[in-house]
Amino acid sequence: MEMNAPKKHWETIYQTKQAVEVSWTQEIPVTSLDFIRQAQLPKSARIIDIGGGDSKLVDFLLDEGYEDISVLDISEVALNRAKQRLGERGDRVEWIVSDITTYAPIQPFNFWHDRAAFHFLTTAEQINRYMTTARVGVSPNGYVTIGTFSETGPEKCSGLPIRRYSEQTLTDELARGFRKLRCITEDHITPFDTNQNFLFCSFQRVHQN
Repeated sequence: MEMNAPKKHWETIYQTKQAVEVSWTQEIPVTSLDFIRQAQLPKSARIIDIGGGDSKLVDFLLDEGYEDISVLDISEVALNRAKQRLGERGDRVEWIVSDITTYAPIQPFNFWHDRAAFHFLTTAEQINRYMTTARVGVSPNGYVTIGTFSETGPEKCSGLPIRRYSEQTLTDELARGFRKLRCITEDHITPFDTNQNFLFCSFQRVHQN
């Protein structure tokens, strides 16, 4: 998870709550995996999970044979939990402790995945920083998948305000440099049996500026 709160907020969340106590937990990240598989990338493709925390997406990507996976999160505690869960397999992952709005990719990625991080950016400045990083951080013809709360989703998460999106408003944010491929909505059932409606959209990098 990410952004418009001090790093301390997210460190505290991961220090005090287990996976079953936070709303974003998924046992199997089906939708994220579907979008990644549809890109038909080689197993050597560079994949980054933005705001991945201790998500199990990295587990499944390793299971499927992907060789170049990075997970970025503002919370070092969250990433350490994921590393501990993976054991020796975690040595094959690049773990990046950073706020995405200040992150500077060393080289571009072929697939940029973000579930439930982008919607924590609530100001134009934060969104612009994110998109500037994404344009640098995604290779030509590379892919971006972003999952946010939809217009009917919650207005807050983890006690923080979020920004809800429609297909059009999310597409508008990525209009410079990315071409929309497809969007879906889905209901996420939280570990405590509440419903959150998500919007997932995939895009392809179309030019360099």
